Amino acid sequence: MQRLVLKDLPRYECLVAASKQFPDLNPSACEAFMHLIRASDEVWRVMNGHFNAHDITQGRFLVMMLLLEKKDTECPRPSTPAALAELASVSRATITGLLDTLERDGFVRRAPDAADRRQIAVHLTPAGQEFMNRLLPTHFQLINGLMANLTEAERKTLVKLVHKIVERTNPEITAAEPDPR
Repeated sequence: MQRLVLKDLPRYECLVAASKQFPDLNPSACEAFMHLIRASDEVWRVMNGHFNAHDITQGRFLVMMLLLEKKDTECPRPSTPAALAELASVSRATITGLLDTLERDGFVRRAPDAADRRQIAVHLTPAGQEFMNRLLPTHFQLINGLMANLTEAERKTLVKLVHKIVERTNPEITAAEPDPR
């Protein structure tokens, strides 16, 4: 599904004028929000082009990243479809579909878990590991290029600011707040 995005965002003065008609419109909040959405859409446009060039979807890439063997780290690696679904914030049915196509293409294999034969373990195959080893250098170069205009301090600030916005999307937080009117 493609989202519609304004080619040119409204000028701040237009938002101020609109706030006279719609008192709940906070011009600076609206301006920041529209720029955040615009940046997100542009980044995903670039990333989807990158994924398409490598004949992979963002979902399949994410699953393979979660399963990727990360040498010399303490990073946990999920091994069951349920754990993958939890980490990817998708349903088990969605993970099953992604695993089906990855398995069909020879990138993952599912087998009974050695520790608990009632569980299914998921692993990258050597072909999946090799695919990721080829893809990741250009993937990380693309990310580095997208973030190149920001200093290290600006990147850290961006992470903090985006985290503050994401916190506000928690339904438990927003439901507990009184109506501001």
